[in-house]
Parts: sequence; C-alpha cells; structure tokens
Amino acid sequence: MKLPDPSQPDRRITRRSLLTSAVGAAAGAIALPAYIPARALGRDGHVAPSNRIVMGHIGVGGQGTQHVVGGPWTPKGGLTGREDVHVVAVCDVNRGRRENAKKLVDQRYGNEDCKAYNDFRELLARKDVDALLIATGERWHPMLSMEAAKAGKDVYCEKPTSVTIAEAIALRETVRRYGIVFQQGTQQRSSYSFRFACELVLNGYIGTLKEVVVGVGGGPTYRQCTLPAQPEPEWLDYDMWLGPAPWRPFNADMVGGWMAYRDFSGGEMTNWGAHHYDIAQWGSGNQHTGPTLIVPPNGRDVKVLTYHYKNGVTMTRDPDRTARESPDGNGVLFVGDKGKVAVWRYDLKTWPENLKQQKIGPNEIHLHEAENHHTDFLNSVRDRSRPGADIAISSRSITVPHLGNIAYELGRPVHWDPDHEQFVNDPDADRLFARGLRAPWRL
Repeated sequence: MKLPDPSQPDRRITRRSLLTSAVGAAAGAIALPAYIPARALGRDGHVAPSNRIVMGHIGVGGQGTQHVVGGPWTPKGGLTGREDVHVVAVCDVNRGRRENAKKLVDQRYGNEDCKAYNDFRELLARKDVDALLIATGERWHPMLSMEAAKAGKDVYCEKPTSVTIAEAIALRETVRRYGIVFQQGTQQRSSYSFRFACELVLNGYIGTLKEVVVGVGGGPTYRQCTLPAQPEPEWLDYDMWLGPAPWRPFNADMVGGWMAYRDFSGGEMTNWGAHHYDIAQWGSGNQHTGPTLIVPPNGRDVKVLTYHYKNGVTMTRDPDRTARESPDGNGVLFVGDKGKVAVWRYDLKTWPENLKQQKIGPNEIHLHEAENHHTDFLNSVRDRSRPGADIAISSRSITVPHLGNIAYELGRPVHWDPDHEQFVNDPDADRLFARGLRAPWRL
C-alpha cells in the first residue's frame, strides 16, 4: 500500500476546507443561503472534487487523445468525460499535439486551466497530480513509468511494455519498490469475450489444452534505420522524441513510421503481440511464467514460430491458421482434446457451438473482471489493489514476443529459463536481452 507523504498536505482536506471557507464567506457577506450546485458538493450521485483522481497525460497523439476525450478504443468521453477524474495537464514533444490536447481538455471543462508541457519532468514535479496516463511510443514507456513511480504517481501505460526484456523486468522491480498502481493498456484483459474464453479453457470445457495459436503479424520484418537526414522541424523537440533510443538523424518517414524500425519498436510482434500473447498466456495458465523453448521456422519441419511451455502446451504464431478457423483471424485460438475456442475483438466461437452459452459455476475458476480498462485502473488507484493488467503480468506477456523476435534474429532455437528470466547458456541471445540507452537516460 502506498502511504501518504507526511511532508505534503492532504489535498482532500485542503479542498474541503477551501470549499467550506468559501461557502461561509459568501453567506456572511450577503446574509443569505448560498446556492452550491450538487455536483460541487458531491451530492445526488455526483463525485465531490475532493474525491476525484487528478490526472496528467504524457503522449497525446492519436491513441493518447483517445484516452483524453474518448474515441473508438476508449469509453465514451474519455477520461475528461468522467466525474471521478480531473485532467489538469498534458505533455507532448509535438507542439501541435499538446496544444490540441489542451484545447480539448479546456473545452470539456469550460475553462483554460489545463497546463501543457514539453518536458515530462515538469509535469512529474506537480504535487497535485495523482496518476498519469502514458501513451508515447514504447521506447519511452519504461523510462517514463519508472520516473512516474519514483515521483509517487500511479500509472496507466499504453502497450507494449518495453523494447527489451531487461527494460520490462527493471520496470516491474521499480513499480514494486515504490508501491504504485500500474495498469498496462492491454484492454483485452477487461473484455468479456477474452475473459470468458480463458475461463472456458482453464475450467476444462475443451478438455486438456494442447495448443494455442495466435494471429499476430510481424515476424522478422522490422528494419534498421538508415534513412537520410532532414532538417528538424521547429514544432518538434526531436531530442526528447528520441529519448533513450539510439541517436538517428531526423527523417519524417522515420518519425511517422517509427514502429517499423528496431531502434524504437519490436514491430507487430510486440504491437498486436502485446495483446494476443497476453491472452494466450492467460488462458493457458502461464501468465506468471513463460516458455522454455522458442523455435523459429526453418523451412523444413518447423513451419511457424513455435513456443514450448513446461505444462505441455505448445503455442504458435500462425495468422493464416487463425484466419482459416475463425471469422476474425486477428485473435487467439485455443485447441483442446475435446474442443476449441477462438476469440477476437469482441466475440468468440466455440467447438462444440453450445460452449458459447456455458455458465461458469460459482466454485469454478473465475478470472479478474472489469467494467472497462480505465475503470479497472481507477478502482485500483482508490483501493490500492492490483488491476487486471498489473506489471507482474504485462512484464511476462511482453517477454514472449521479445523472445520470438530474438529467435527470428538469431535464426535458431533459443532456450529460456522462465523461473530466473534468463537465457540458458546462450551468449548471443544474452546480447539481445538488453540494450544501451542514450545519455543522459538510464534505467
């Protein structure tokens, strides 16, 4: 549990005191009962200002803006549409994006109070901010989340967790050391269809689980960045955009398409893989461990990337197969000796068909349930519980696509010790476990 800092004032008491003082002063001045809206006092079902979670946003591009004001991937109205949240600050190294985000927040609240920052450290220094939503590229995810933890801020961070396995482990250790709430933006964890599919598998409704198939694109397709230098635009703080990633000269194609380059991303393996490998681990009972052997395709006996687990489950990256066996190939297929379950956003198919109507009994395995991913995080901020996509889970889930990328890069099988989170007698794989960070940034 995160304890309050005794050197800092209790914001709730301060706000209540100010509100009480204001009401008393007004009453004394005019000798009439002052009218205070129910919303301001937290009455009639409204949330009082003193009980709202004060939030800042770092990274307010497309996905980041969705979190602020809502859109196709977030609850209607985003976080500014919630009475239990008050967004007070936005931060982005792209001037146009941060100014747009500030405008949207101010429009939502009907004032001009939202502060816009270029440097995240100025935002972290604010004592009134309880929590942060981070939606930058993954080259920044570990660093920003760790600095937020050190500043005592709870964190909702977009996926993927990291660019390397070492970063994911370091982030987990820091989150635990500082006792913050951390939620990874793998929102499929808060989806009924994915949870129900995993419950069917874990409760034995398809018999003994033999295989999991993930419909994730990617593979060894990302590139090293060798684009020519272009003039840096005045609207972008390019040095901060790069952050801890290796220095490369500015190029608009690189900045706009950074996910294709290994300096900044693990490609689709970690983009969609952060979602689907996570569900595969959840439903197979492996969410707190990992595979022991990872075998890339060799054109002979191994046709697709294959993972082997201690519990006898085999997992393959085979989007062609998921496309053949389910209405939406972008998902996960669980194969047992008595049936199958395919799940995607946001529906599922079962073999036999009547499994889709199965009720999970009160004495059977029930997985973490959430109204939605934002609410799950905010509830944990209040009661200090661990949310559905806690760092202990997300650090393990992202390790799986990282291991696949390493097997692809080496062009041969790699052995992994999930108990100690290290490669087994493999110096070449060890060199891909971590990477150097550009000064002055460090884990």
